[in-house]
Amino acid sequence: MNLCPPRICALILATALVVAGSGAPAFTRDHDDALRAVKAGEIRPLADILSAIKEKLPGDVVGVKLEREAGVWMYEFRVIDDKGRLFDIHVDARSGEVERTKEK
Repeated sequence: MNLCPPRICALILATALVVAGSGAPAFTRDHDDALRAVKAGEIRPLADILSAIKEKLPGDVVGVKLEREAGVWMYEFRVIDDKGRLFDIHVDARSGEVERTKEK
């Protein structure tokens, strides 16, 4: 299992934040929301979460979203394993706990 290189992770996060800022209902409106949440201690930075859960991921991270689900900030990781299977991994953005894993 390989986590994405830092440059790729940064690109994925930037893309996720741009998509989130496009007005999609459940997602953060812009990167300012995410930054405020980190500064307020509501969520942990993406790099911290990735470090904490890297051993629990079944493959390579190919996408990231930050969203609120029922008032709780969640990172949603899209992961592809070595067999080409796609998974959505939902992680509590504050605690770093993997909440659920779903094969797509």
